[in-house]
Amino acid sequence: MQYEANTIEEYIDQLPEERQEVIKKLRAVINKNLPKGFEEGINYKMIGFYVPHSEYPSGYHCDPKLPLPFMNLASQKNFVAVYHMGVYAHKPTMNWFIKEYPKHCKRKLDMGKSCIRFKKMDDIPYELIGELATKFSSKDWIDLYETNIKKK
Repeated sequence: MQYEANTIEEYIDQLPEERQEVIKKLRAVINKNLPKGFEEGINYKMIGFYVPHSEYPSGYHCDPKLPLPFMNLASQKNFVAVYHMGVYAHKPTMNWFIKEYPKHCKRKLDMGKSCIRFKKMDDIPYELIGELATKFSSKDWIDLYETNIKKK
């Protein structure tokens, strides 16, 4: 599901009530743990945490008008998703997350390349998501992005 919103508050207000609290809590844990150098706003029609153009003027290679994405939160039809580009681009981080997940969550990990899906709202590993948010500084993310993702 995609929501049309210009602000984070507009995005959250459109969500079903049971999803609002989950998204608010995920947002709070990410903001608490995310290193300096990232900004928050609406990005790709969801809540985004990204490296702003003031830090990385080139922007995202797919659309340079957009800032460099790092993490996103979205309420989809059947799940809440946390998107983390570092998991996608950095195998050691993905391996760490896969190993840690069962220590924090009783349900099986449902994960795509950068997408971590939560279908049950009562079993979200908030502490683990907070720790995941700490794994890259904005400079680390820029370096990894330029090395592993950006088309030269």
